[in-house]
Amino acid sequence: MSDGTAMTDIDACVFDAYGTLFDYASASARCKDALGTDWMGFSDLWRRKQLEYTWLRSLMGRHTDFWHVTGEALDYTMETFKRNDPALRALLMQQFLNLDAYPEVSDMLRALKARKVRTAVLSNGSPTMLTAAVHSAGLTPLLDASLSVESVAIYKPHPSVYQLVVDKLAVMANRVCFLSSNGWDAAGAAAFGFRVVWVNRAGLPREKLPAQPEREVRSLAELPALLGLA
Repeated sequence: MSDGTAMTDIDACVFDAYGTLFDYASASARCKDALGTDWMGFSDLWRRKQLEYTWLRSLMGRHTDFWHVTGEALDYTMETFKRNDPALRALLMQQFLNLDAYPEVSDMLRALKARKVRTAVLSNGSPTMLTAAVHSAGLTPLLDASLSVESVAIYKPHPSVYQLVVDKLAVMANRVCFLSSNGWDAAGAAAFGFRVVWVNRAGLPREKLPAQPEREVRSLAELPALLGLA
């Protein structure tokens, strides 16, 4: 939680993509007529398996890109929900390329850019997925960089993923404000040395992991004030 003081000495704000800037549930929401009343349960399982497969592949040393992982997770989910529908699968995958940004994202990024704060995305998403999502949401001019784990061929929360920010943006870790809605990602980034803000949209308890975020917000609309820019 915020203690009322502004976070200072920040050179760049770096955002996780899925669940932080982009609402991953919007893919299933657009297909809820076909998915039925439990479309949210479908969406939640798809997301859970998507993340589990990134962690398991990283531990196995069997990397493949996030588009492939997203498809594998969807196949598992469709089997669980007994959906044998190739057309629906194709539609859901296409929708995942064009997710809705959360309502506050554009204004928040504009506020940061107006104050000359550098902005970037650091995501498990493949470069193609990130380009599609950023463009579809109209965020291209508001982001200085989109960084994908494909550069290091391992998924978050491996330290080499967070090192991409330091290397690509030429910025010190302790001058990066990293924002994620995923508690495990927030912990991983904090362990690396970023100044971390957990975007706790669902009001969940903190993960019981070795490192903790510095601040906690419910919406990215709170960020400019948190940085002393509002």
